[in-house]
Amino acid sequence: MDGQFKIGISSCLLGNEVRWNAGHKKDKYLTNILGQFVDYVPVCPEVEAGFGIPRETFRLVGDPERPRLITFKSKVDHTDRMLAWAKKRLKGLESEDLCGFVFKSDSPSSGMIRVKVYNEKGMPHKVGVGIFARAFMEHFPLIPVEDDGRLNDPMIRENFILQIFTMKRWRDNLARRRSMGSLVDFHTRNKLLILSHSQKHYRLMGKLVAEGKKLPIKELYDQYQLLLMEALKLKSTIRKNGNVLQHLMGYFKKQLTPDEKQELLEIFEQYRNQLVPLIVPITLINHFVRKYDQPYLKQQTYLNPHPMELKLRTYV
Repeated sequence: MDGQFKIGISSCLLGNEVRWNAGHKKDKYLTNILGQFVDYVPVCPEVEAGFGIPRETFRLVGDPERPRLITFKSKVDHTDRMLAWAKKRLKGLESEDLCGFVFKSDSPSSGMIRVKVYNEKGMPHKVGVGIFARAFMEHFPLIPVEDDGRLNDPMIRENFILQIFTMKRWRDNLARRRSMGSLVDFHTRNKLLILSHSQKHYRLMGKLVAEGKKLPIKELYDQYQLLLMEALKLKSTIRKNGNVLQHLMGYFKKQLTPDEKQELLEIFEQYRNQLVPLIVPITLINHFVRKYDQPYLKQQTYLNPHPMELKLRTYV
């Protein structure tokens, strides 16, 4: 892919001293590694809504589905003020063409999941979503989102990064003239990537593209994007990847020597038994793609979905 692309991020994760105590929560992976490939659009709801630094802490109170944002000591309700700011900020973010957003975990404004919500007795339950995070996800339902805490899980990290790079490729496709040919090309390149996440969506999307001429082009693209992002939200697994690896091997059945076939099968089995990470069989497949000049597999994003520098697909 050409050029950087934008993702939103909670400002404190970049090292900006915007937290309630004038501190930050700089994340070195996000800043030093992923930051090589993306341009961040920082957002701090509390500061941008005018609450200052330092400031009294907030907590979510009441109904977990629509909690109120209340200051901890003074008990002032600032929900409407935050929602009014969020509405304007989200409108402004529409022009940023974001391919993802990383939220600050546990934040009453920016927490994506399992934020503490206090009931009428003052007891916390980790069942809430931050005020701004909820508004963002409702406004941009197809944009990939995660929080910094969950990104410490290597599987979740890889899946999120795969989603944002796929969104970038999709946005590049949208920047060209929408046509059946362009959609077929995109789908062809991403078939095996989709299959590694969901056989159901793989079939649905294949049928949608095959019958695409029956739909207006905008409706076709909208349906395809919805299915694409639904599919990639489903995590890949050893079983799903094993199925794709066997599929990949089939493209070399007339070219591999008996020893090369045995080598591949042994590596596949080691992967299934969690003795080696996914990057090992993928590296060997890429070697054979290059050795035998396999044109179809050269264009498959499954084999190179994100930059090597991000050090993904390396967990067992």
